[in-house]
Amino acid sequence: MADKAPFDTNVNTLTRFVLQEGRRLTGTGELTQLLNSLCTAVKAISSAVRKAGIANLYGISGSTNVTGDQVKKLDILSNDLVMNMLKSSFTTCVLVSEEDKEAIIVEPETQGKYVVCFDPLDGSSNIDCLASIGTIFAIYRKTSADEPMEKDALQPGRNIVAAGYALYGSATVLVLSTGNGVNCFMLDPAIGEFILVDKNVRIKKKGNIYSLNEGYAKYFYPAVTEYIQKKKFPQDGSSPYGARYVGSMVADVHRTLVYGGIFLYPANTKSPKGKLRLLYECNPMAFIVEQAGGMATTGVEAVLDVKPESIHQRVPIALGSPDDVQEYIDLVKKHSAK
Repeated sequence: MADKAPFDTNVNTLTRFVLQEGRRLTGTGELTQLLNSLCTAVKAISSAVRKAGIANLYGISGSTNVTGDQVKKLDILSNDLVMNMLKSSFTTCVLVSEEDKEAIIVEPETQGKYVVCFDPLDGSSNIDCLASIGTIFAIYRKTSADEPMEKDALQPGRNIVAAGYALYGSATVLVLSTGNGVNCFMLDPAIGEFILVDKNVRIKKKGNIYSLNEGYAKYFYPAVTEYIQKKKFPQDGSSPYGARYVGSMVADVHRTLVYGGIFLYPANTKSPKGKLRLLYECNPMAFIVEQAGGMATTGVEAVLDVKPESIHQRVPIALGSPDDVQEYIDLVKKHSAK
């Protein structure tokens, strides 16, 4: 009797998946090449995260980024990894990173047709305490006929070609959508490949978890305060919602995608324009959640409909199960009408 193979030889890897998607869309292969380059960067970041303590990558680098956050050593390494992989992929022309004040224009001899906006290491404040962190990205096509420039990145989320995030937790998972549903891939360190583990992910219509930083309750607008009270003290006899908040957008959104419920980072009196960045945090996450059957709103309009005015623009956001998000929208409308 022949020995059993050590692993399934028919597993669907991320590499195979994006090749199949490219063929289905009868594309040029440029997006496939871009996604594979991003995948390589994510693998390298995952490796760095796993050995950060041993390699002395914890701690603050001594600088702050353009949005005022303290930059960690792992932030810089992650940004360099993504930048270098994208620049050398021959598929990109404009790169927007949380860590850089201005958009990066790729050298003409290595330019492609795609614009990539990304947060190389989301949840940096959690690095030193070993909580989950991640990488977020959104890919657009360059639309203008001119030489590439920063304005090419100022597209609404409806124009996204592909978006995703990697979560570096108990395992490394990459969640991806190319506009045809949401698929989850888990990194198998034994073979160095992402394996498809969840196909066509759908979010629950209604959940039982809410997620936001209640430490800012002093600054909440009345609609947010009333919404949270309804979740804690339901008047219809149902069970109260559980509260979960990690403080890493990737971790909180991934849990919301898997379990249902709602994630909120709303505007408040201290941050009336919101806190999270539109291009490389809110838009890709909104795209993923909508592709999974959920909703994502600023409170007054769909996140994906917001027309960006600057590359580091902030917006309020609430996303998750459609029933939960719609309830929030209705409360915002009610209080706005007063």
